Amino acid sequence: MASDPDARLRAITVDAFVIPTAFGGRERPESDGTLAWSDTGLIVVRLTAGRETGMGFTHAPSAALSIVRDLLWPAIDGMDARDTERIFWTMARAVRNAGWRGLCAAAISAVDIAAHDLAARLAGVSLVQHLGGAHDTVPAYGSGGFTDYTDEELAEQLGSWAEHGLRAVKLKVGSDAGDDPRRVALAREAVGPEVELFVDANGAYQRKQALHLASEFADLGVTWFEEPVSSDDRAGLRLLRDRMPAPIRVAAGEYAYTPADFRDLLTGGCVDVLQADATRCGITGFRDAAALARAFGIPLSAHTAPALHASVATGLDGVVNVEYFHDHARISGAFFDGVPALRGGALVPDRSAPGHGLTLKEADARPYRVAAFTRATDGAAEEEGGGRSR
Repeated sequence: MASDPDARLRAITVDAFVIPTAFGGRERPESDGTLAWSDTGLIVVRLTAGRETGMGFTHAPSAALSIVRDLLWPAIDGMDARDTERIFWTMARAVRNAGWRGLCAAAISAVDIAAHDLAARLAGVSLVQHLGGAHDTVPAYGSGGFTDYTDEELAEQLGSWAEHGLRAVKLKVGSDAGDDPRRVALAREAVGPEVELFVDANGAYQRKQALHLASEFADLGVTWFEEPVSSDDRAGLRLLRDRMPAPIRVAAGEYAYTPADFRDLLTGGCVDVLQADATRCGITGFRDAAALARAFGIPLSAHTAPALHASVATGLDGVVNVEYFHDHARISGAFFDGVPALRGGALVPDRSAPGHGLTLKEADARPYRVAAFTRATDGAAEEEGGGRSR
């Protein structure tokens, strides 16, 4: 059957934004076990076919914009928007010499998400249904507890999530291993005995250091230890998974960009919980990760970007929770309309809205824009600078 000409990709618009941590009321950087940051990048991609426009986004530096402009759009211009698998793998081939993982993967993901949103809109269904409609809701866990927080800030943030019905919360560890047990004990006191407590080291610990701390964390009721060592140390992850005291589960996968990355974590026996992030691996890659996790009998968790993952996680089976990450939750609430509701500790996407239901708040986002471009199949092009200076 011939493709509908109205489904052909005919235009793309990409905006790059930089949102400082001060946007959330903080005048200092945030930090985890291995990094400190003073701002968060946001790349928003909009694809047009026929009378519909789909939107995707990723959290990445503004350099990702040039990858979309110079490598990805020339490769997919004019393709059928409903052929999301073909679009994804065409983009993956287009960045062969630039390197898929990292910045290119983020750029691919933003376009891939926009393509899925567009395909769902062309079909007149929600993204949840477009992906399979497995569930109506998905549990969320509160995530923040940055290592630069004062004791009062840590207790207030985690305690407020518990009070609002989240049944699990996560704090960052790794900046000061000697002080981490005290901070975890403070977190436990703030949330009470009934709320699950997760920790995330972002790969900051050495193997034996992580194993020693795990025994102390277990005594405080910790049930999830994310990246106790670097995800690049797969032998270390396997070692720690085998020796972790019950009931602590080892979680990793946020830096898995390609299907092979997820495969290697699973075949290596590295994780009790596999994580995937559609803003880094695309919805196509997330779906592949879900299939692999199911084949290995391992639960899948959605990493950050809760406004998007609410739809992705409910559309696919086997996703056990979504990370309600502090930075991304505040950004999505301020920059997007249609953010899924958080009710009773679960995210609830709107199945009546086409696609993922998110739209950019143009006026609110404009002051944070640092670059933009538009391309169209008819040859029209437009380049813009930012709305503010860095």
